[in-house]
Amino acid sequence: MATLLVGDVHGCFQELQALLAQASFNPTTDTLWLTGDLVARGPDSLEVLRYVRSLGDSVRIVLGNHDLHLLAIYAGISRNKPKDNLTELLEAPDCDQLINWLRRQPVLQVDEEKALVMGHAGITPQWDIDTAKRCAREIEAILSSDSYPLFLDSMYGDLPNCWHDELSGLPRLRYATNALTRMRYCYPNGCLDMICKDVPKKAPAPLKPWFELSGPVSEKYSIVFGHWASLEGKGTPEGIYALDTGCCWGGKLTMLRWEDKQYFQQHSLATIAENDE
Repeated sequence: MATLLVGDVHGCFQELQALLAQASFNPTTDTLWLTGDLVARGPDSLEVLRYVRSLGDSVRIVLGNHDLHLLAIYAGISRNKPKDNLTELLEAPDCDQLINWLRRQPVLQVDEEKALVMGHAGITPQWDIDTAKRCAREIEAILSSDSYPLFLDSMYGDLPNCWHDELSGLPRLRYATNALTRMRYCYPNGCLDMICKDVPKKAPAPLKPWFELSGPVSEKYSIVFGHWASLEGKGTPEGIYALDTGCCWGGKLTMLRWEDKQYFQQHSLATIAENDE
């Protein structure tokens, strides 16, 4: 009964299958956790969604910023760009079913028994676990409602970037969405910086990666996240696990087996093919 945590798949279906084979994934006994960004950039977003949906209760996912971008394209709010590589999915006969399934998925996973939390970008140090759960439920509720296009249309933007309980309405949802799906850096007071995307050694002062700031969640839980491929899975403190290692960019797809903390990796098959030429 293994718990297998996999970084951002980004449409890399063949690599996902090869990685699961390495760990002998059995959906009848094991649980697959996915850090979000199931789709976009890679070649097989349609097959990834079909497969993950077919796993039913054997999978626990969170939505990432690219998954939300797909929902925005479907709702007519964002443009489908060639680099997104989503046309096949959007034109598939089962697109409606897949989209309606996707927008009903969580943005936060919490396992109290394992003291384990998963968010696509991580957990802002400004939140305790109850606030994180509450904000996640608010996003999930509107995504699963008929009002989801209104939310998606308003989620783009970098402000507000500081949390306080008095935040309400769309600004509250925007902050929560940024914290869960886009965050990388924070100021020393915990406020989000939504501009810098550099690797930590190149980030300007006083910015720090969110995981270098102590917070109520990281003090009590292990945190698993994706989103930040340029970290290459390195540089996080004990108990913080960065699993996006850039498979769709020619890197690797990374899996952590929780019970024994063993890592498995699958090189991008596009990179293997290139190296074999």
